[in-house]
Amino acid sequence: MKQITGKEFIKILERHGWILQRKESSHFIYAKQGISVKISVPIHGNKPIKIGLLKHLLKQAGIKEDEI
Repeated sequence: MKQITGKEFIKILERHGWILQRKESSHFIYAKQGISVKISVPIHGNKPIKIGLLKHLLKQAGIKEDEI
């Protein structure tokens, strides 16, 4: 799986209809209408999101790995 940064992941979320709800220090909280799940994306400079967390976030968002 390709590693991406939090900033890149946010762009993917927004393309899939997720909307920024709030920012809490280095985490951006996203929500989507009709879905009760909130997604917390860590933004730590240009560091990539770890693979395990990235897979978890993709699953929560309903995004397939090949859509990255």
